[in-house]
Amino acid sequence: MATETPISPEDLELLERVAARVVEMHMEVPAILTLETVTPLSLIAGQAMVFFEPFVAALLRLPDYRRFARLAERRECLTALTRLIETRAEAADVERRAEKRARRAARSKEAQPRS
Repeated sequence: MATETPISPEDLELLERVAARVVEMHMEVPAILTLETVTPLSLIAGQAMVFFEPFVAALLRLPDYRRFARLAERRECLTALTRLIETRAEAADVERRAEKRARRAARSKEAQPRS
């Protein structure tokens, strides 16, 4: 049985950037569903990314695309990415709720009659 190589700090940083972008675009649910679906087929998913690279490169500037495609072939990287997205999504949700409460408090304070 092969041992898993740990995720390098550079690769983890790339996964962090991907997770941040996914949450920024509010795409955490589709991303997590996709990651959970393709994890059993991670090798095929990574190879598909390599196949589509010329098309993607024609449309987008993705300097880390190849590295991400290699990471997508490793199940532990997809699992790590899923956890990063979930963690960031939860933090963003807490932040949005706090901002909403602050806005409500400010509005209710403005609406109070002054004595």
